[in-house]
Amino acid sequence: MRASIHRLFSVDPAELGPAQHRDLRLDFFRGLALFFIYLDHIPANLVNWITVRNYGFSDAAEIFIFISGYSAAIAYGGTMRKRGFVLAAARILRRCWQLYVAHIFIFVIFTAQIAYVASRFNNPMFTEEMQIVDFLNEPHVTLVQALLLKFRPANLDILPLYIVLLLFFPIILWALDRRPYWVMTASFAFYVFIQITHINLAGFPPGETWFFNPLAWQLLFITGALLGRVHGNPKPSVPRKPILLWSAIPYLVIAFLITLTWHFPRLEPYFPRQLGAIIYPISKTDLSPLRLIHFLALAYVTVTLVKANTGFISWPIFKPIVTCGQQSLYVFCAGILLSFSSHFLLIELNGGVFMQIVVSAGGIVLMIGLAYLIRWYRRMDAVGSVRQPGRTQITGGE
Repeated sequence: MRASIHRLFSVDPAELGPAQHRDLRLDFFRGLALFFIYLDHIPANLVNWITVRNYGFSDAAEIFIFISGYSAAIAYGGTMRKRGFVLAAARILRRCWQLYVAHIFIFVIFTAQIAYVASRFNNPMFTEEMQIVDFLNEPHVTLVQALLLKFRPANLDILPLYIVLLLFFPIILWALDRRPYWVMTASFAFYVFIQITHINLAGFPPGETWFFNPLAWQLLFITGALLGRVHGNPKPSVPRKPILLWSAIPYLVIAFLITLTWHFPRLEPYFPRQLGAIIYPISKTDLSPLRLIHFLALAYVTVTLVKANTGFISWPIFKPIVTCGQQSLYVFCAGILLSFSSHFLLIELNGGVFMQIVVSAGGIVLMIGLAYLIRWYRRMDAVGSVRQPGRTQITGGE
């Protein structure tokens, strides 16, 4: 095990050739996470019982951030090694700008959508539930705070987290290639410091803080980048040891049993109060160690069981999920808007089980349709670039 971990830190990525095939597991699980995020953002929805948040401490947010760090290392690591820090940093910052523009665009559409529905149906509950009351009361002040990423309505927290993490990624990626031990030690030490102090970035209104604390979530992002930097290594970067697998599985089972007590109060008397005093609260904001360990255990079991050459991911039935994972920014933004539309339909029209299934499935179908449309546009742009060699192609890759 020690040799495997040492290999993870000692591999020189410059000696690795590009992966011969795209690892569809990244696209598949990112697409799945996007579906889960959409479903989880619809309150009182029976369908969101299929998402991972109901069966353990972590949820789709951890999947999204980890894969984002992994993918960022793959996307920009080669550029940094072959063409230098400046060009790689410029591309990363361009991606930050694309994410920022997408966030502001979604913020405007999202707030307009909520304000219109609340006014049209005379239901102020929507403005309170989606946390846009301050924007409606003081739009001139709140808009500036939104541009500074301090004011974020409900469900608009993940992109700002990703933007902040990516903003500092050029330095992190440069250091990972040279001193990975130092980077991970510093990242972990900072994470522990945040768990003790609970320092967080300031939000808006005054006194509010970020729902996802970037100072804590950086550890998960950088861990993903550490693994992504050696993507293509013929030897497994993560040690494949039975002891790790048989440690991860009991932890997942225990987490599942504890989670059941959250959903079924009748089971609560069977949960030891002394244990509750130790483990609670399991903070999502500061990425509680129990959440972090749960995700790492889940990821380890998944990687052990679902290898790169696992056939089912390439089955036609799963291609829509993979395609959504490949067009993640567009699909994510669509999911945010669709989640509120679905919530509105369930509140104002019909909240029955059949309607929950219809709006959930309908939203996912629309997300898939958008992913295929964006893929088609990009293919047409690629064909046009081949036919016009002098044209500069900007795809805004994921």
